[in-house]
Amino acid sequence: MFDLKDLYQEVIVDHNRRPRNFGALPDADRKLEGFNPLCGDRLTLYVKVAGDRIEDIRFDGTGCAISVASASLMTEAMKGKTLGEARKTFESFHEMVTARDGGGRGAALGKLAALAGVRDYPARVKCATLCWHTLHSLLHGGAAPVSTE
Repeated sequence: MFDLKDLYQEVIVDHNRRPRNFGALPDADRKLEGFNPLCGDRLTLYVKVAGDRIEDIRFDGTGCAISVASASLMTEAMKGKTLGEARKTFESFHEMVTARDGGGRGAALGKLAALAGVRDYPARVKCATLCWHTLHSLLHGGAAPVSTE
């Protein structure tokens, strides 16, 4: 029988194999690097903001399946959001993957809920949140590379 965990695993595998919004964004107004020294994930996040809205967002780099899938899912979710909506989504996602009970946020996050299971594997939380912390820093004007350590 097919259950929700199988579906979530399929989503992660699909986004790892065929990441969405992968590649540089030449006309980005913001760009920031992120690094996870524990497992070697590296990414560069590119964002183009128009007014108060994320017009386009892309990433490139290398990483484990969870890191790549998370960045792919994040870029899909963030495109078109206002900066305020993006910050709220960051908070909800972070709570979902770090709170013992997931913070009850999974259902409200749509496809991002596929990554909820990483909270059971603390070492993998850093893989899933690297792109998110990079985005959070970038939206707050950060210029220094982001590290999960």
